Amino acid sequence: MRKNEIALGSWITLGNPAIAEIMARAGFDWLVVDLEHSVIGIDVAGDLIRIIDLCGVAPLVRLTSNDANQIKRVMDVGAHGIVVPSVNSPAEAARAVAATRYAPRGSRGVGLGRAQGYGISFQDYLKWQSEGPVVIVMIEHKEAIDQLEEILTVPGVDGFLIGPYDLSCSLGIPGQFEKAEFTSALARIRETGKRLGCPAGLHIVEPDTQRLEQTIREGYTFIAYGVDMRMLDVGARQGVSKLKEIQR
Repeated sequence: MRKNEIALGSWITLGNPAIAEIMARAGFDWLVVDLEHSVIGIDVAGDLIRIIDLCGVAPLVRLTSNDANQIKRVMDVGAHGIVVPSVNSPAEAARAVAATRYAPRGSRGVGLGRAQGYGISFQDYLKWQSEGPVVIVMIEHKEAIDQLEEILTVPGVDGFLIGPYDLSCSLGIPGQFEKAEFTSALARIRETGKRLGCPAGLHIVEPDTQRLEQTIREGYTFIAYGVDMRMLDVGARQGVSKLKEIQR
C-alpha cells in the first residue's frame, strides 16, 4: 500500500479461529478484525490476530472508536495497524496516529506483550513502531469531506476507507448509493486522495468480482473484498438455489 500498489483484504466479524485461518490462507494481503460491528471482544481479537499474523498476513483492527486505550491493547497483542471509524478532523487523525507510537513520536504507553515478543524482542519492536503501524482513517461523515485534505496529510495516516452507509446517512440519503449527492461525494473523496497520493479505500461488502474489477478501474488501491458472514451466506444460498433449480 505504501508503494501505491493494490492491497486486497477482507473483513472478519465472526470470532472463530478457523474462519480467520481459512481467510488468511486464501491469499489476502491483510485482514481486518472488526470490533465495531461485531461481538468480538479483546481476548478473542487477540487469538484472531495471532492466527492471521502466523499465516503471514497483516492483521488490522477496526476499533469501536478512536480510543487510545483500545489502540494500545490491540497493538500490544500484535495488530499491524488500525482502522479508525468516523474521523472527521485532522486533530482526530493525529490522535489516532499518536496512540500507535511511543513517546516522543506519540502517546502510547509501553508494555511487554505478544507484539514485543513478551519482552524478548522489545528493541526490534521499538524500531518498528516509530514508522511501522498502519493507520487507516474511515471517512464516513460529510463533516470529514470539508476537512479531507487536512485529514489525509496528517503524518502517519497511510490511507482512508470510505464508510458508504454512514456517509449516505450523514448526507440525508441512507443507503441510496445511486443518488447524485452520494456519487459526487464519493468522487470528491477519491480524487482528493489521488491528488494527495493517499491510498483510497473502499469496502465491497457483497462478494462480487465484477464490482472488484470496477473498483480497481476507479483507482481504489486499499480494497476490502467481502466480509466473512456475507461470503458464508452467499455461498450457501447459491448452492441451495442451484439445487432448487435442478429439481424443478
